[in-house]
Amino acid sequence: MFIVQGEGRGHLTQAISLADMLRRNGHEVVAALIGKGCSREVPAFFTKKMNTPVLAYEAPSFVFKKDKKHIDVVKTVIYNINPQKLKKYGDSIELIHRQIKKYRPDVVVNFYEVLPGFAQLYFRHDIPFVNIGHQYMIRHPDYLQGKGDPQNLMLLRLHSILTSMGATKIFALSFYPMKNCPHERITVVPPLLRREVLELKPVNGDYILGYMLNQGYENEVHAWHRKHPEVKLHFFWDREGAPDTLQVDETFTLHTISDEQFLKYMAGCRGYITTAGFESVCEALYLDKPVMMIPAHIEQEVNAADALSIDGGTVDSKFDLSKLLAYMETERKFDAGAFREWVRSAEKTFIGQLTSECP
Repeated sequence: MFIVQGEGRGHLTQAISLADMLRRNGHEVVAALIGKGCSREVPAFFTKKMNTPVLAYEAPSFVFKKDKKHIDVVKTVIYNINPQKLKKYGDSIELIHRQIKKYRPDVVVNFYEVLPGFAQLYFRHDIPFVNIGHQYMIRHPDYLQGKGDPQNLMLLRLHSILTSMGATKIFALSFYPMKNCPHERITVVPPLLRREVLELKPVNGDYILGYMLNQGYENEVHAWHRKHPEVKLHFFWDREGAPDTLQVDETFTLHTISDEQFLKYMAGCRGYITTAGFESVCEALYLDKPVMMIPAHIEQEVNAADALSIDGGTVDSKFDLSKLLAYMETERKFDAGAFREWVRSAEKTFIGQLTSECP
């Protein structure tokens, strides 16, 4: 059984990738539970691609500042601990427990969702819980990227601890190989990219691809486009109620989140700009695309620093595509061959590790 954090696209595509690997090796994913904020929708591509019962429940979510770009830590905490929300989260924990009792899976795989940890703490299921996420690298003693604002780092570490309560094993997704850390239950593993990504044949098209989950970045992109209408843009966003495709003008198109469409545009783009989600950065690096990252919160700041450590892109504080265009003209030192080899070792690694947890 999978339990997946529903914020953004990354954890969802990781789950799809692992489900495909497991099925190719004779295993079954009996159900997928998704924890999501009340304002988010479960993307249609996930329900279709998982090909198993999908059930959503309400989970803690972020509250953004007035700029709608950056997380407001204080408001996020207040929002999620009010009595009405806590009652709903308690109902969600009960739902997780009932689904585990219903399906009795051999292993529960948790893609960085916080409530399963509480369900395991309270109900003490006698089933292995395996957690997956790049965020767990921050608990590795040899990891060099755990720097930044002390308060936010403390909250990130706390969140990682809460998500992994009761976990028998933790898979820390990484841009590069590192030794395991048994005393933290950490196994360092490659990114979980889907076979569709591995089979893509990249070409250099005539457009820049963007991904902006938070609405506040929309104004920045529109403002830049008005000054540079000659640059062709395709951006994916998460605007509720928006049409699948919104043609702003001849050179600027907005798309709602669609997995197949996103990969198609990724394969053909000149460069990629994003808020530094781990998964899509890995996809761009696998296809050897120039990447510019604009972190929206501490997790993404760590992701961006990690990608920079392997010369995998450039970073800025806003969607200034001029800086991406300038970066695309520089000589990049990223070792795409080594990264692809690491990514391709994922299936053998995950199948071996997960089957060792089965009774």
